[in-house]
Amino acid sequence: MIVRDARQDELAEVGEIRVTAYQADGFLSEESSYRPTLRALGTAGEGPVLVAVADDDRRILGTVMLQPWPHGGEVVTGPGEAEIRALAVAPDGQGRGTGQALLRGVIERAAQTGVRHLVLLTQPEMQTAQRMYRRAGFVRLPERDWSPRPGMILLAYGLVLGPSERASGGQAPGLSAEGGG
Repeated sequence: MIVRDARQDELAEVGEIRVTAYQADGFLSEESSYRPTLRALGTAGEGPVLVAVADDDRRILGTVMLQPWPHGGEVVTGPGEAEIRALAVAPDGQGRGTGQALLRGVIERAAQTGVRHLVLLTQPEMQTAQRMYRRAGFVRLPERDWSPRPGMILLAYGLVLGPSERASGGQAPGLSAEGGG
């Protein structure tokens, strides 16, 4: 599996992978107003979009976006911070380490660009993702939880990238190429 920057001509496919993955896992309803956002993230150049592609046929298995300040969402509070957005693994990419590879890739990219603090928001029901984030060293930031609409709360997590992570390319603790995703 290779993690690389998405090409401009792949962004529509990336948006569909996000929608498909969120819907397949039960995190996106048919009538959700978040669908257009998932499809559009990264198309305006607000941050790098990474994809994980299969070694054999170069099929896109998953995607993630890094959104640095000031382009980050509600959870990013200032310079030196960036938000991880829309980590999504296509159903046929699950169980292959795709999520972990994407998370490792986005942490490395953040470190390379001088980000000191990575933050993200996740739905409370996304238990598999939360376990992966905790294994990578992310900690809960309840003071940054956010409610995009009444009755919905998104949980905030953060990872401080110290000088050693930035110098070494940001290898996250607890992440390997094996395992679920």
